[in-house]
Amino acid sequence: MRNRWTMATAMALALLGGGTIGVAETVQLHSSLPMYQPVGGVAGNLSSVGSDTLNNLMTYWAEGFAKHYPNIKIQIEGKGSGTAPPALISGTAQLGPMSRPMKASEMDAFEKKYGYKPTAIGVALDALAVFVNKDNPIQALNIAQVDGIFSSTRACGGSNIGRWDQLGLTGEWARPISLYGRNSASGTYGYFKEHALCKGDYKGSVKEQPGSATVVEGVTNDRFGVGYSGIGYKTAGVRAVPLSALGSTKPIEAAADNVYEGTYPLSRHLYIYVNRAPSKPLDPLAEQFLRYVLSQEGQDVVVKDGYVPLLPEIVQVELKRLE
Repeated sequence: MRNRWTMATAMALALLGGGTIGVAETVQLHSSLPMYQPVGGVAGNLSSVGSDTLNNLMTYWAEGFAKHYPNIKIQIEGKGSGTAPPALISGTAQLGPMSRPMKASEMDAFEKKYGYKPTAIGVALDALAVFVNKDNPIQALNIAQVDGIFSSTRACGGSNIGRWDQLGLTGEWARPISLYGRNSASGTYGYFKEHALCKGDYKGSVKEQPGSATVVEGVTNDRFGVGYSGIGYKTAGVRAVPLSALGSTKPIEAAADNVYEGTYPLSRHLYIYVNRAPSKPLDPLAEQFLRYVLSQEGQDVVVKDGYVPLLPEIVQVELKRLE
């Protein structure tokens, strides 16, 4: 799955040229992204259950979508990606936002109920960031060091790291490291475990938080803290540390261009899963919501919330899934 997105985004980046409209800092939307065109007869209620990483995005998208359809109602619950598959299976939600691909066991459970697999729609890109306090002078980390900080098993091959002076910091920074992370219902927890800990186990000293905002808040209030969350939760109180991949010595910033190119080690796609039977149209309200998300207006929301918007080539791939 990850290779498909990396190749597709690289292809789309190569196709870009001119025609951009600036939206925030260095992130730009391409003018060839489709404009959202409201349609008649859209009404009813939508329920979204899933990712905390996507919780703010879903709220902003719902607010923007409701401006086109004042009579619709959208209920959003963001307690973790792991809550999306059961909600889709039970039918208590039509939208299942997830910050990771669905696991094989989750897909199998859905297929056992419905006889087909759920449909994944890519809706944004993210740089999963390792955050330190804004005053922390650490310049960069490699994935083996991140693993050594957060993992008890160190499957990436590094050494155990429990103090900042083990990473070269001196003076007041020669102190133990405080760890902040997500709980096991979180897709971010699972993605970080797989890609930053090489599928190893977390240390028992990680302070598990119910949401990304509380991870960032913890690091903001703890000068010696370190935590991880989607880049959209970055605040003035924390700093995203540049990371180098295993086998590399080149630190890469958690920036949009590096996500598009696939060079930032913890680049990922964000999804909304839906229940769509083969050869049958998607529920009209859910379809129009997703078309809004994939429009220029919807992707502008992605930028404003601090994430990385989709490139036109990717948007066209995702729109095809709605046809």
